[in-house]
Amino acid sequence: MTKRASLPAGRFTVAIRRSPYFLTYKGGDIMTESILNGLKILAVDDEPDVLVILQDEILGAAPKCKFEKAVTYEEAVKKLESQSYDIVVLDIMGVRGFDLLDLAVKRNFRVVMLTAHALTPEALKRSFENKARAYLPKEKLGEIVPFLEDVLKYEYLPGWKRLMEKLKGFFDSKFESDWEKKTGLQWQEWHKWK
Repeated sequence: MTKRASLPAGRFTVAIRRSPYFLTYKGGDIMTESILNGLKILAVDDEPDVLVILQDEILGAAPKCKFEKAVTYEEAVKKLESQSYDIVVLDIMGVRGFDLLDLAVKRNFRVVMLTAHALTPEALKRSFENKARAYLPKEKLGEIVPFLEDVLKYEYLPGWKRLMEKLKGFFDSKFESDWEKKTGLQWQEWHKWK
């Protein structure tokens, strides 16, 4: 469904679709392109429905993106060893996500860890320490595109700082009250990271 809002002087109209966004100026549409367009992304998850959602979200915002998927650890290893990717999205459970993370990081791929079942401070810490660029709950699948764009826009620590700016409240609501201390990391000082 498209929503339209008029901007000052009636010259601009913003049409908001689920994704992407369009700006109409005097009757012509100008699409703001996602920086994911033209990139190659691999998503690995043992749940086909999650892969469908990822594909719909990513290709909806970046139709020129090359999206590949794997449903098993073995299939993912073959792809990671034989091809290059701009971003790799890995489920933690079911496909041995942390083992795949090690392989992908060795190949200098930017990796996003995605989870529902391993949503714990310990898995968050392990993702950070093993050089993943982000740790996302599956509850945020509908917001995957901005998170992936941040993975490209920001280097390692600034990217984690940005992630914490967006998700600290979510983590606070899901984890125990002292989750930051239990990780042994200075999450409480994330705002100071450069």
